[in-house]
Amino acid sequence: MSRLQAALWCRQPDRVPLAELKVDDTVKAAFLGLDQWPADRRGAMAADVEFARAAGYDAVRATAQVDYGATGHKKRHHYSANTEAEQERTWQQLGLGPIRALDDVEAYPWPDPEAADVTDLELASELAPPGMGIITALKGGGIFERAWYLMGFEGFMTATVENPELVAVTMERAGRVWYEVARRCLGFPRVSVLWFSDDLAYTEGFMVNPSIYRAHLFPWIERLGDLCRRRMPPVPLVFHSDGKLWDVLGDLMACGVNGLHPIEPKAMDIVEVKRRVQGRMCVIGNIDLGYTLTRGTPAEVEAEVRERIRTVGPGGGYCLGSSNSVTDYVPVANFAAMARSCLRYGRYPL
Repeated sequence: MSRLQAALWCRQPDRVPLAELKVDDTVKAAFLGLDQWPADRRGAMAADVEFARAAGYDAVRATAQVDYGATGHKKRHHYSANTEAEQERTWQQLGLGPIRALDDVEAYPWPDPEAADVTDLELASELAPPGMGIITALKGGGIFERAWYLMGFEGFMTATVENPELVAVTMERAGRVWYEVARRCLGFPRVSVLWFSDDLAYTEGFMVNPSIYRAHLFPWIERLGDLCRRRMPPVPLVFHSDGKLWDVLGDLMACGVNGLHPIEPKAMDIVEVKRRVQGRMCVIGNIDLGYTLTRGTPAEVEAEVRERIRTVGPGGGYCLGSSNSVTDYVPVANFAAMARSCLRYGRYPL
């Protein structure tokens, strides 16, 4: 069992593990001293493995890619902290999407889970050294997110009141795809963690009434938890959502979620979160992206890492990382300070 898995099972490993939803390619390239990230998938996965090893991670991330087609629009920007090259982001639509009525659900070309692209999992299984696990997920959103991407944000929100059956059927189809692709991913023996991401909230509250999650999302998360536990050897299930999640912590534990990420500082006090879930769910992340990692100094990053380890690390059940993901506007010196400080101060006994 790796130290990452030990922490996710709420045990105390030899040190506090590092864990991230994602580290941007520009940060990884700068950390490794590369001019740019490899464009070919084999080269990129080899670089990912080397980055994980050099930075101190216990697992490399390898996602399955599911083709839903474009539902948003892309924009290019210049605000990377680590390169002068333009970066590209996808912004989801706020109006109406391709699914607007029940007939649209049947007509929509839903992806075939058996056709999901698992090339990165194959490459990671081949290239990762002994002892390095694989964190797997589906690229491109969860179940709630995928439903509103397809319906459009306004379309989804309106349907929660005017056409709840459309919400139910769309989330059911999105859940079926996620579950079946996850089942394929867990067939790779090197997979050590399943990471499910679905943003349910923002800093002040939920996107929709939690009753919608309880009816249409949490049953799928419970099935994913069962899938992870039935797999031999079992693997932990990590759940990522931004925002304020106090009212669903019990639901997530009941679904069999093993790790909660990223616990944004402005949304929830991580010390109180750990107090409420200790022994049942690992807490992950919380190093501030609002200031410390993005605009602070390496010394300030180190100080915050030491404080998190001091207050949240005792007893295990904590993985250190950012309060969302290591974005392209995080200076590589600050990322390096976070990783280095975790390795330096996170040794048990603390």
